[in-house]
Amino acid sequence: MQVAMIGTGYVGLVSGACFADFGHTVTCIDKDAAKIEQLQAGGIPIYEPGLDVLVTQNVKAGRLFFATDAAEAVRKADAVFIGVGTPSRRGDGYADLSYVYAAAEEIASLVEGFTVVVTKSTVPVGTGDEIEAIFKRVRPDADVAVVSNPEFLREGAAIEDFKHPDRVVVGAMDDRAREVMRELYRPLYLNETPILFTSRRTSELIKYAANAFLALKITYINEMADLCEAVGADVQQVARGIGLDGRIGSKFLNAGPGYGGSCFPKDTVALVRTARDAGTPVELVETTVKVNDERKRAMARKVIKALDGQVKGKTVGILGLTFKPNTDDMRDAPSLAIIPALQDKGAKIQAFDPEGDEARSLLQDVDFKDDPYDAAAGADVLVIITEWDQFRALDLNRIKLIMNQPKLVDLRNIYKPEDMRARGFDYVSVGRDSAPRDGLQPKHTQEDRARARY
Repeated sequence: MQVAMIGTGYVGLVSGACFADFGHTVTCIDKDAAKIEQLQAGGIPIYEPGLDVLVTQNVKAGRLFFATDAAEAVRKADAVFIGVGTPSRRGDGYADLSYVYAAAEEIASLVEGFTVVVTKSTVPVGTGDEIEAIFKRVRPDADVAVVSNPEFLREGAAIEDFKHPDRVVVGAMDDRAREVMRELYRPLYLNETPILFTSRRTSELIKYAANAFLALKITYINEMADLCEAVGADVQQVARGIGLDGRIGSKFLNAGPGYGGSCFPKDTVALVRTARDAGTPVELVETTVKVNDERKRAMARKVIKALDGQVKGKTVGILGLTFKPNTDDMRDAPSLAIIPALQDKGAKIQAFDPEGDEARSLLQDVDFKDDPYDAAAGADVLVIITEWDQFRALDLNRIKLIMNQPKLVDLRNIYKPEDMRARGFDYVSVGRDSAPRDGLQPKHTQEDRARARY
């Protein structure tokens, strides 16, 4: 099939390359001429493991193309995907749909014959209706079907997620559109991937509901980590104990410095706004947003506490700046809250991240280093914010020798407390190995004691 992908950001580029690998002919279109020139020259503007190989292979096979002019690709297309950004709108948190609507107007002026217009971007409920209205206004004669097909890609594992998804969700009101979408995803039938056909509005809400639930799950285990520290329990064992329950599951139960990235922060806020407008507040999600924002500041206080409150003039080494490993995405990364909070207290920051070059424009007065050992050298405390694989196998003896003092704050719990202390580190982690606070003994009534005698 002929596919046009509007937008060559994270969603558009990954989706376009994967559709091409399925055997479809795909043209990825972007207004950014420099980005298109980079792609045509074999460069990749984002970091995603395996994406460079996938793009190169499909360009060579004549299935994947890049262009700034959408006209030819849209005219030929069986399906046109809108994969542009929907960032939070400044001031109110609503999703900024200006790029989506601009793309829809351009597509409307170019389509020929029956065309399926697919919203791949994450958009609030009712956006498909607005896109349909744009077509009726700009091209009332156009034979189009507007479809919702949300993406569920994890940064760092996006290709695997696209080719082996848990499910594909399609919100379509037109039988012809459903057939086009079935054909586009036909290679997944071999893997028996469930394809869920719903109404368009239901599909739009599924994406937000899924992200909000996962954000809530992360926030829940972070609050359990705080409780574990207070009562002397181990959050990793708690997570395993509840995660083995099939009704709960083990994913997204890793305590840490809070969620970030391109999806959870903006999608939870957008869902809150949508629910308020509908008169049905989602109070659990509202609380999740609030608790997660506070979580990042609390992690800075954990580092300050590890330095006994004496931060001014101290050197803090930071390992990991991106919001998660295997991506270069800095959007709402915990490091963007933690580092300025430490700087406000007078700390000197030296940091390393394998792919976090964007941090140089987002963080001020940071000494960016070339490897983790440079970041540790001369540091009074070393802080792990992002759990890149290379941080899991550090030469700890070397780290200990080059630091001013062997103090490590592990915000991702990638090391074992007993091992670190055996190596002579003053080691702090999240939700583990803390003594219970005084006064937290169980309260027994006289009746309880009487029962115990029998």
